[in-house]
Amino acid sequence: MKKICILGSTGSIGRTTLEVVRQFPGKFKVIGIAAKNNINLLESQINTFNPEVVAVYDESAAGELKKKNLPVEILTGEKGLIEVATLGHADMVVSAIVGSAGLMPTFAAVSAGKNIALASKESIVMAGSIIMSEASKKGVSIIPVDSEHSAIFQCLAGRKKDEIRRIILTASGGPFLNKSISELETVTPEAALKHPNWQMGKKITIDSATLMNKGLEVIEAYWLFGVPVEKIKVLLHPQSIVHSMVEFIDGSIMAQMSVPDMKGPISYALSYPDRFEDVLPPLDFSRVKELTFEEPDFVKYRCLSLTYDALKAGGTMPSVLNAANEIAVDAFLNRRILFTEIPDIVSNTMAQHEVSECNTIESIIDASNWARGEAEHLIESVKRIQT
Repeated sequence: MKKICILGSTGSIGRTTLEVVRQFPGKFKVIGIAAKNNINLLESQINTFNPEVVAVYDESAAGELKKKNLPVEILTGEKGLIEVATLGHADMVVSAIVGSAGLMPTFAAVSAGKNIALASKESIVMAGSIIMSEASKKGVSIIPVDSEHSAIFQCLAGRKKDEIRRIILTASGGPFLNKSISELETVTPEAALKHPNWQMGKKITIDSATLMNKGLEVIEAYWLFGVPVEKIKVLLHPQSIVHSMVEFIDGSIMAQMSVPDMKGPISYALSYPDRFEDVLPPLDFSRVKELTFEEPDFVKYRCLSLTYDALKAGGTMPSVLNAANEIAVDAFLNRRILFTEIPDIVSNTMAQHEVSECNTIESIIDASNWARGEAEHLIESVKRIQT
């Protein structure tokens, strides 16, 4: 029985992970879970899965949970998340905390020698060189949970790196695939949150609408699979059936396909190197009317272009890109800026940053904190102009 800890248990990935655990009784024991502040759902998870340790990032929410006198140790803050991530007898840590908050717990888990099921792409975006180096040193496996990277991981099984011509990441294009740039100026948060194919958290759904999420996945693929950025391509594929592809030097292409359901990649990460039976409904090709692909418009999807710029700049720039985007997305969701101003905030923050080497986690966090302050300053400037 594999003992697992789940960081971000109340988010969409965390909840689906627990569904997989429930679907395959006897295969897993959940010994630790961590969340931000959703204590009602957390209480239900505690009662269902009986973990040994629970961490609540928000201290006031943790206090409320402690009042319920549940039969479990409740930890708080980032320190609590790290304790769950490094539990001595855990076999695997599912890293599913949204945004940069997942960096330190993920790094701590890797440093503690834990195998990682990675859904928190921001950790790799911010500190790819450090995390991958530490994973190599500790002999840790990092198995991707994102559907795209899981697809690539599966396509590359047993293949040599020098056989790869290109990695092709697919993107649905989000809810605004057929909107013009001028139409994007008036979209609302409610419209942006209506993803056509996937049920996800708010932040990642907005990132999917701007294609920032796909850009972050380009950076993630760069670190996970060790291929040059020039060999990582993005194609729009609105049906979300082909989750990604690998083109080999002989001209052949391997694709991983399934219905769009995160149970598939989560189950594979948890069961690897084995597979469970009947995780997903079969893909009925007689009902799939078409599979289409097209190049993304880098003018319309400026965030995608910015991620390539950040990766090429290297050093602390990806951390700055990520932090500025987190602030900009939050501002859009709270109606402080327009949808089309998200890439403006990110681009202008990047323009003000002097790139430095990211030799330590502290240097990455410093760059991230700087970017947050700079992005907030730019948002206030935009707000004053609009007023």
